[in-house]
Amino acid sequence: MSMTVPQHANATGLRFLWLELTGKCQLECVQCYASSSPTGTDGTMTILDWKGVIDQAAALGTRQVQFIGGEPTLHKALPGLIGHALAAKIEVEVYSNLVHIPESLWDTLSQPGVRLATSFYSDDAREHMLITGRNTLARTQDNITTALDRGIPLRAGMVRVLDGQRLDEGQELLQRLGVTQIGIDRMRLLGRPSRGAPDLTELCGACGRGSAAVLPDGSLTPCPMARNMRGGNVLTTPLVDILTGVTWAQALTLVPDPRMGEECEPEKNSCRPTKQDGRDCPPSEKPACSPRFCNPDFTPPGKK
Repeated sequence: MSMTVPQHANATGLRFLWLELTGKCQLECVQCYASSSPTGTDGTMTILDWKGVIDQAAALGTRQVQFIGGEPTLHKALPGLIGHALAAKIEVEVYSNLVHIPESLWDTLSQPGVRLATSFYSDDAREHMLITGRNTLARTQDNITTALDRGIPLRAGMVRVLDGQRLDEGQELLQRLGVTQIGIDRMRLLGRPSRGAPDLTELCGACGRGSAAVLPDGSLTPCPMARNMRGGNVLTTPLVDILTGVTWAQALTLVPDPRMGEECEPEKNSCRPTKQDGRDCPPSEKPACSPRFCNPDFTPPGKK
């Protein structure tokens, strides 16, 4: 899909884009907002469609894409799409459960400009299995070690799912493995854990503020957790037209007021995390927008 970006395109403010390549996953996590499972599919987006979205995002000034799922490493086009994004000068993060990384994929993930993120729940294999539905803790640990040994930047997102869950012990295990960036979030009642209609108050409030998500059927939403708030479809409409259109604007009016108080701007150090949203403003699945959550040595402007 080719396009010419109109002069007003920068008004979209699109800095970050989730690309949900597939609904297929080896696991069936209790808290999964996408309700992913081994029976999921890759949807209707083709490889050319995904490349077209990446090109459009690059033309709009997008700084980073995050490949998600489901489990993005199960999508055969992931290596090529990572390369396509890097060629477009977009940084890449792959959010994987790290259950199985094909040997051929490690070299792709080791390229400059590529990061990894993973979910982690406990140091106890049985507790981990209660959450994910599979006995895969050891494999995830081994792949975390492999990634760090290869020098791949890696962060972990932990989600509080069970009463008495061994989050502290899990965090200590991650630290022993060498993981230094760890976010902790509560389970949000969206997707699989939802009770009836989606509760929009479960969102962090930053949905669509400089970010958007493309789902496997081409739908564009303000956030993968806000998957019912569809503002258009990239298979039929250029990305810039969706982001500057009425339907998208209407979808954003449904997003609750952000709990951080204002848009998160790294340059202004404005992000205000709350206990409600873990140790960073957004859910742990999304990279921290402020350097002080990514770099422990970060000093806010004007301070020494």
